[in-house]
Amino acid sequence: MMMMMKPSISLLFLLFVIYLAVVSARGRLAVSPAESLTISYYQKSCPNAEAIISRKVNQWITLDHTIGPAIMRLHFHDCAVRGCDASILLNHTGSERHSANSKTLRGFQVIDQIKAELEKACPKTVSCADILSAATRDATVRLGGPFWEVPMGRKDGLVSLATEAHIVPMGHESITQLIEFYQARGLNIVDLVVLSGAHTIGRSTCESLQFRLYNFNGTRKPDPSINWKYLNYLRRKCRWSSEFVELDATTPTVFDTAYYTNLQKNMGLLSTDQKLFSDARTQPLVTTLASQPYVFNSQFAVSMVNLGNVQVLTGNREGEIRQNCNLVNPRRHPVVKYHRP
Repeated sequence: MMMMMKPSISLLFLLFVIYLAVVSARGRLAVSPAESLTISYYQKSCPNAEAIISRKVNQWITLDHTIGPAIMRLHFHDCAVRGCDASILLNHTGSERHSANSKTLRGFQVIDQIKAELEKACPKTVSCADILSAATRDATVRLGGPFWEVPMGRKDGLVSLATEAHIVPMGHESITQLIEFYQARGLNIVDLVVLSGAHTIGRSTCESLQFRLYNFNGTRKPDPSINWKYLNYLRRKCRWSSEFVELDATTPTVFDTAYYTNLQKNMGLLSTDQKLFSDARTQPLVTTLASQPYVFNSQFAVSMVNLGNVQVLTGNREGEIRQNCNLVNPRRHPVVKYHRP
């Protein structure tokens, strides 16, 4: 009788890589409206666009390394609402930027400075949405993360509503809610776990996690899933809700896989972070990524492209090239503002 052979670690790893490739391919198909985006979009109209963006991002991060994660978060908030259309940058009463969910966002000045420089070099050419997408890539690379080619050609949206910004995940959701949120944007469970890995750098306000420290689910006790040593550290660190605490407790300024290792030790800062390891659907991905930095870096690049393709605007009917990222362009005639479902 032939004995059943237990799959080797290398075989399981290979199957996992195949799984990533298949699911990622499905994710790309789900964002087919972005097919008109191209790597060489500004090759003739503004050949120095990416160099200008990269130089300015590097200058800012040299002065303040926390601005890198802030730009990445700004990009995520933008793509989460109405797609990657720079709607988060519009600065008027009732815009996404003035939502309660946006109050800790930073990095607007970086994008404004880049836009001003690009307007001098290539007037009315480079969209704010493309600037934000490319700046996010450059910030990731500057912090030690992977490089990826950013497809360009997005138009800037005309609508930004604070009432729509409440859909952005803020650390209290269930894994099912997060999966559904990602799927609604053409992304998948791999994108969810991999993009969550951006929490390997950056920080959060203590306000977003104090419920885990003192009154979890109304029990008047801490979240039992928190490592007790980590709990004591967080209680000392978060005496005030306005304080900041690093998302990665071990290597907060290095883009690596320590975020996933921390989850295995019950040291996820946000509730949604720790749930990735406690949920059977996402735990295998966390376990593999914790020990496979090459897979994490490679898939992070793929998932960031997927994120940057979410519900993009590529036609003049729904979007424009803003001359100032804070404002829609002035018009002589009223513009019909299309509300997408």
